[in-house]
Amino acid sequence: MLYPQQNLIRNKLDLSGVWDFQIDPDQMGEQKGWQNGLVDSRPIAVPGSWNEQHEDLYNYLGLAWYVKSIYIPQGWRGQRVFLRVGSACYFATVYVNGNKIGSHEGGHLPFAFEITDKIRWDTDNVIAISVENELKPTRVPSGNMNTPLLPVASFPHTTYDFFPFAGIHRPVVLYSVPQTNIDDVAVVTGIDGADGTLKVTIRLNTAASVQGSLQLTGGDATITAKLAFQDGLAEAQFTIPNAKFWSDKTPYLYDLTIQTEQDHYTLKVGIRTIAVQDSQILLNGKPAKFNGFGRHEDFIASGKGLNLPLLVKDYQLMRWTGANSYRTSHYPYSEEEMQLADREGFLIIDEIPAVSLQFEDDENIAIRHRVCLHQIDELIARDKNHPSVVMWCVANEPMTPRLNLSPSEALNDPAVAKGKDFLDKLMHHTRELDPTRLVTFATLGGTPTSWVEQCDVVCMNRYWGWYVMGGELDKALVSLEEELDAAWETWCKPIIMTEFGADTLAGMHGQPNAMWTEEYQAEYIRGHLTVAACKDYIAGMQVWNFADFAAVQSTMRVGGLNMKGVFTRIRTPKMAAHVLREFWIK
Repeated sequence: MLYPQQNLIRNKLDLSGVWDFQIDPDQMGEQKGWQNGLVDSRPIAVPGSWNEQHEDLYNYLGLAWYVKSIYIPQGWRGQRVFLRVGSACYFATVYVNGNKIGSHEGGHLPFAFEITDKIRWDTDNVIAISVENELKPTRVPSGNMNTPLLPVASFPHTTYDFFPFAGIHRPVVLYSVPQTNIDDVAVVTGIDGADGTLKVTIRLNTAASVQGSLQLTGGDATITAKLAFQDGLAEAQFTIPNAKFWSDKTPYLYDLTIQTEQDHYTLKVGIRTIAVQDSQILLNGKPAKFNGFGRHEDFIASGKGLNLPLLVKDYQLMRWTGANSYRTSHYPYSEEEMQLADREGFLIIDEIPAVSLQFEDDENIAIRHRVCLHQIDELIARDKNHPSVVMWCVANEPMTPRLNLSPSEALNDPAVAKGKDFLDKLMHHTRELDPTRLVTFATLGGTPTSWVEQCDVVCMNRYWGWYVMGGELDKALVSLEEELDAAWETWCKPIIMTEFGADTLAGMHGQPNAMWTEEYQAEYIRGHLTVAACKDYIAGMQVWNFADFAAVQSTMRVGGLNMKGVFTRIRTPKMAAHVLREFWIK
């Protein structure tokens, strides 16, 4: 899916701002005509989670309505007009001037509907979007079901340890394109010595046979090529002499411009390769370390809503620690964030929302599998041209009903076979769509060995010294080292610790170090990084978490927060952030 842009041909109108808003707990809004306007509305900011904007809505996850009246610019007449939503959690339905246009299931990824024939050109147009984020066992991620990972009662009843923020979380945009338009662009890059290679495939929205051109500019190069579309498709391949390669240290981007007889589109291109060789991940043929964080889209007032000043601030803070990588735990982050990663040079593990998958019920498994496949389709369609995205992650901490099964128990547990089939199919599907990137999922302690066989990289979430052997760091680090060595001997693949961390109440200190103090977190992280530094097969260390974030309420979560961040929720550094600088800056 192409990101909307404004140019001499295409148009774009961002509808971000304050909308009318009304909750609909009885689901009677459509029957009452709310798609035409709200009577008892209150203001809501778009983008943004409704839970953080009104106190009485904090735990509300049911149906709600957004309405806004707009004029369509007269200059758009004769073009195709679309309404695009960057993300709405979890199920959204779009209406234009009272007409139901379409629905989309699943948050964190964009969707668009053509509205050309529903537009009123001489008066205002009513845009209505209904959204609900009900927690259900069949959804991805799931809710209102038991999970062995969260044995303590929590509210809301999720299967995951972050707050289920609801609402329109990314911009709502109107855009227009010509009748015959560029519908998709796919870029594949390679390296041949000092030269770069580029393969560009362009698809039109119709099976037209037209002419076009392509131009790549940057560095000392300006390369042009003619395009001859047959049945709506065209392809160009060429070499860039003495190319400037994209990397985390030198994130160079070329400008690619595509023109047809009616349309025009530009995008940034980074020339790079990614591969695995023995114990190493190779970026442009050279070993790369993935040091950084697991993160969340989370902040006071905006919730999961796109917050551009915060995004820039977070990137500056990550660079301050020396980080060069992060995982989009546990869902795809905004397109604006991926664009910034391209520009700033971060290595991204891009994850679908499949967190805490379980394999307890055949009917639920089948529904979740369909949803996961669709999420992979949408994610790759959106992010396939970002050089920063080097690895797809198809799940976070999938689990059996009983954790830590012995090898003999795993052989006889039907959930193990079901889980392997589920995950293998997701990874196979991902590789079919994109064979140029690495594929993985993040494992939990006790994950069946058979599940990991198809991973290019072994990603391990482990909490030695916190959930296991809490307070006994010396013993915990010995166990960590033993498990890491055993994992390498078992799989002989690069290993990234995608989660390790300790909850810390900022300002709490202790002598001697005790759990929850800043000193304990600092020593915990120092110990983990010291162990990893001695292991050639460790390809990266990603601390959980970059910043404290909103979680569900439980006796484990003080104030409803997960406090494993090395920064507070308002981005004040804890002692552990300085420890990261010690290791990563040098």
